[in-house]
Amino acid sequence: MAVPFRRVSKMKKRMRRSHLALSVPGMITCPSCGELTLAHRVCSNCGYYKGKQVITKKEEAAEEAAK
Repeated sequence: MAVPFRRVSKMKKRMRRSHLALSVPGMITCPSCGELTLAHRVCSNCGYYKGKQVITKKEEAAEEAAK
């Protein structure tokens, strides 16, 4: 059965909720452009992953097609 909330001290309540804190995601700097990105994901700024260009941006593709 639940305990009335005035019977639980602030310390006990906060200790119970201590594991609910948010954590910061693992951010790394992209070696090719220096932008902060999530680890193990393609850089959204330049499209590189592990030193290879995986995706091309639409703007860059449009410029190359115009040439």
